[in-house]
Amino acid sequence: MNLFIFNSSIGRKLIMSLSGLFLIVFLLVHLLINSLLLIGPEAFQAGCEFMEQPFIVIMVPVLAAGFVVHIIYAFWLSYQNVKARGNVAYASGKKSETTTWASKNMLVLGLIVLGVLGLHLSHFWAEMQLKHLTGSDAVLASEAYELVAITFRNPLIGVLYIVWYWALWFHLTHGFWSALQSVGLNNSVWYPRLKFIGTVFATIIAVGFTIITAFFLFGFDRCCHLN
Repeated sequence: MNLFIFNSSIGRKLIMSLSGLFLIVFLLVHLLINSLLLIGPEAFQAGCEFMEQPFIVIMVPVLAAGFVVHIIYAFWLSYQNVKARGNVAYASGKKSETTTWASKNMLVLGLIVLGVLGLHLSHFWAEMQLKHLTGSDAVLASEAYELVAITFRNPLIGVLYIVWYWALWFHLTHGFWSALQSVGLNNSVWYPRLKFIGTVFATIIAVGFTIITAFFLFGFDRCCHLN
């Protein structure tokens, strides 16, 4: 039996939107916990230990699963759009005046985000959660601060992460309001509001993570948190 939500363009966009909202929540939680790095090792250790609470342990994989669904559907939806369009895209040079650069390059931005995400997972998730799950010698909560510090003190890695955050900013500025628009908030009153809220949210995320990375990249942690 064909299901509307899986076999119609509207249904697929709805899944993309809902899974994108999972990503938004995931990023917000991640930023809040990582902001404790600016306070010091003890505060970040407390945050890591809080993340081990049962309801958090359940919530994070669910949000991460929504993120994975979002990635899979992004490729599928892009493929379906290209297949349906055929050569039509080349026949017309006209673009909507309201179409933003981010909206036209969501797949490219997504690929950049996905590429550095793999690096991020190898730096932190593989050293902490994955090793913990497999019974290997995982980095403990008390050691996590130093792992972050060592990683971000590397100039190449630090700059790469900052570029990543701002690629994510472009992705979120379109994705935030587009996701809410797809679930029904799409009238003329809410459209400009959602675009504004989306830009503010994306900026908070990008600036927040940039500050955290720059804090270690420029050595502020050494003078602020002397141990």
